[in-house]
Amino acid sequence: MSLAQRTKTDDLQSANTAEQIELLTFHAGQQEYAVDIMSVREIRGWTKTTSLPHAPSFVHGVINLRGTVLPVIDLARRLEISDEPPQDRDAIIVVDAIGRTVGLRVDSVSDILTLPSDELRLPPEIAGTDAQDFLSAITLIDERMVRVLDLSSVMPEDEQIS
Repeated sequence: MSLAQRTKTDDLQSANTAEQIELLTFHAGQQEYAVDIMSVREIRGWTKTTSLPHAPSFVHGVINLRGTVLPVIDLARRLEISDEPPQDRDAIIVVDAIGRTVGLRVDSVSDILTLPSDELRLPPEIAGTDAQDFLSAITLIDERMVRVLDLSSVMPEDEQIS
């Protein structure tokens, strides 16, 4: 087991000592994901971004958020599950993670779920892929498989958006 997977296991076990967890669910690239509600600062409608030269393809650019320059990451591109251009109905979820604030472009925001933390399961180890690095847990909600994002893995390196 890698160090990152051990850390996720430790984090998940710590979370399991809590009774309930709240998750914000949303769709990106026709798939359902979630983030811990405590990391969400706000949800905004899609706003045209200002592009940055030499930025990775998953960084749309930046927006002005009440005087702060906020980088916007296209989550579907970051996860390499879709390359669709932004639509007017898309949303930006503003999140705080690892001491940084970014916007995540998603197709739609679904719901806020409260569930027992022991319903979260570690993602399976899949040989040859890094997919599980972006996930901290998976849970089953009404026959739907919901993937819980590890926001620290989704965040680009500082030099990628500077």
